[in-house]
Amino acid sequence: MTTARQLVVTADDFGVSLAVNEAVEQANSDGILTAASLMVAGDAAADAVERAWRLPELGVGLHLVLVEGRPILPPEQVPALVDADGQFHTNMVRTAFAIALSPAARRQMQAEVEAQFAAFAATGLPLDHVNAHKHFHLHPMIASAILKAGQKYGVRSIRAPIEPGRKGVESWWAKRLRSRLRRAGLTVPDQVFGLAWSGAFDTARMREAIEALPPGLTEIYTHPATEAYPGSAPGYRYRDELDALVDPVAKSLLLGKGVAHGSFSRFARAP
Repeated sequence: MTTARQLVVTADDFGVSLAVNEAVEQANSDGILTAASLMVAGDAAADAVERAWRLPELGVGLHLVLVEGRPILPPEQVPALVDADGQFHTNMVRTAFAIALSPAARRQMQAEVEAQFAAFAATGLPLDHVNAHKHFHLHPMIASAILKAGQKYGVRSIRAPIEPGRKGVESWWAKRLRSRLRRAGLTVPDQVFGLAWSGAFDTARMREAIEALPPGLTEIYTHPATEAYPGSAPGYRYRDELDALVDPVAKSLLLGKGVAHGSFSRFARAP
C-alpha cells in the first residue's frame, strides 16, 4: 500500500436509465465523479455510451450483470440463469448455487461474462475497470470467468468490496478476492467506501469520508440519479448521492488535502 492518498469516485449502474446517465454526466462535469460502471444491456446503455464519448475524463468500466437485469445473450442460450420472461433471476443465492453445482449453468455464466466483455469492447471505449452488480464477483467461479475474459479484453483494475470496520463473511470473502486478484496482476483498491451507506451516501457522509481518507488507493462508490426510475431500489436516496458528488465543499476538501484523484486508469499498475 502506498502512503500517498489516491481516490477514485465511481457511479455504478451507468446505462440502466436516463436518470442515472444524466446524473453521471453532471457529477463528472461539475463534481468529483471520475469513473462509471456500464451495464451493457441496460435500457439506456446506448445513451450512456454516447455521453461517455463526450466525457474524456470519465473512466468507464464494465458493470457485469448476472442478477436483476437482462442478459446480452439470447435467453434461450442461458436458461439456467433467467426466468420465464428472459430476465436474470432476482434471487442471488439461487443463481450462486446453480453456478456452483451445475456444469451447464457454469458454462452459461462463462458465456454471458464473455458476451458482456465483448459488448463493452464493441463500444470502442477504453476499459477502465470491471466490477459486478451486487458484487456477485465475490462468487469464486464468477471471479474466475472475469479473470479469464479479462486477460483477453485488457482488464487492469477491479473492485474488491472491503470497507474499513466491516466484518462478517462478505468481508472475509472480499479480502480473499483481493488477494487473488492482486496475484493475477490486477490493481485493486485498498479500501472501498459506500458499502455501509449504499443508497444513502449523502453530502455529510461524503465530506466525512474525504476528511478521513486513509493512505493508499481508495474507491468511493455511489448510486446517483436525478430521480427514481423504473426498477430502482426502494428507499435509495439517489438525488442525495448526486448532490454529494457535486458538493463544492467536497471538491475543495480534495484540493486542499492534495489527494491524487482520477479514474482507475490513472492508478493502474503497468500490465
